[in-house]
Amino acid sequence: MFRKLLKPFARFFELHARTHYRAERHSFALAAGIILAASVGGFIEIAPLFTIDETVEAAPDMRLYTPLEQAGRDIYIREGCYACHSQMIRSLQDEVDRYGPYSLAVESQYDHPMLWGSKRTGPDLARVGEKYSDDWQVRHLVDPRALVPGSVMPQYAFLLDAELETGSLPDRLAALRAVGVPYGDAQIVNAAADARGQALPDTDWADGVAERYGEETNIRHFDGRSGELTEMDALVAYLQILGGLTDLPAEIQAARGD
Repeated sequence: MFRKLLKPFARFFELHARTHYRAERHSFALAAGIILAASVGGFIEIAPLFTIDETVEAAPDMRLYTPLEQAGRDIYIREGCYACHSQMIRSLQDEVDRYGPYSLAVESQYDHPMLWGSKRTGPDLARVGEKYSDDWQVRHLVDPRALVPGSVMPQYAFLLDAELETGSLPDRLAALRAVGVPYGDAQIVNAAADARGQALPDTDWADGVAERYGEETNIRHFDGRSGELTEMDALVAYLQILGGLTDLPAEIQAARGD
């Protein structure tokens, strides 16, 4: 019974093996086959890009990462946080119920690289911004198990003592502008000062941050300490803006009545 069912497949694979063997004996035929296969695969990957304007939503209120938040994002990537946390809420009801509105393409249009991911050793962080206080975020990063018993997350207490390097921020923002992130000249030139101003609200630098990135920009001591600017400031500033770059996802969810 099974032999009769498998017989057509056996013939197909035998024919395929003979054809492949013949092609290998003729270099031009083999090269043509490789080009054809690569062309088909390339077309499948490239074709969707022609409809990119239809797939990326319009979000007039979409704002850019501040230099401090961008520095925090770089630290997040440097420490491998993306390996355990995704930043992509799928449109499944249980995910929407747990994490919030499903992720939109427009929310990642300025992310280089994007951090969607599929690995969830820890929870998805796409909507974690302002879900917890700055103090909670700092204490959680310093000693995860003190707040979440059984957590396997590493400790990042050293970030409190690591001074944030800001000298390279203008060049980093300029590099992002080269790949499509619309940073202005003033934002690039003042990147280092704006990073300090966002975490040091009692300084003259803070006014410039609000002027260049909007009055709703989070400006405060993210690590709970005044004085020096730390990598903890940057990472917490980044975590607190996740899901807050645009109100469009919440507006779509409200319109759908979810």
